Amino acid sequence: MRRADLPAVAETRRLLRERLRQWGVPALVDTTELLATELLTNALQHTRGGAVVTATLSPHPRRRLRVEVRDGFAQPPAPRPARRAGDHATSGRGLMLVEALADDWGVRPCHAGKAVWFELDTQAA
Repeated sequence: MRRADLPAVAETRRLLRERLRQWGVPALVDTTELLATELLTNALQHTRGGAVVTATLSPHPRRRLRVEVRDGFAQPPAPRPARRAGDHATSGRGLMLVEALADDWGVRPCHAGKAVWFELDTQAA
C-alpha cells in the first residue's frame, strides 16, 4: 500500500478478520484490527512510501498471532508520552495502544526499512 492507499486500511481489516476466523481465533479480531490499523496508518502517514502487512499464526502448543507492518523508512517509531497527546488530539496514542494491548511488540530492521510488529497470545483470548 502507498500513502494514497489510506482507504485500503479498511480492506486490510476485512482480510485480517477473515483470516483470523479461518484460523479459528475469532476472539482476537477486535484487538488485531485495532492494533494493525494503528501500525498501518502510522506507516502510511509517517513514511515515504507504502507498507506491507503480514499475519502469521505459530503452531501448537503455544499459538501466537504475529502481525507485521513493513515500510521503507528505517527510523523506528517511538511512543509519545500521554501528556504530549492532548485530550482532544486525533493522533499520538497508537503505539501506546500497542504497548497496552499486545502481549509483545517491537521493531526489527528489514532490507530497506523496518518492520513494526505485535503478538497476541491465543490462550489469553
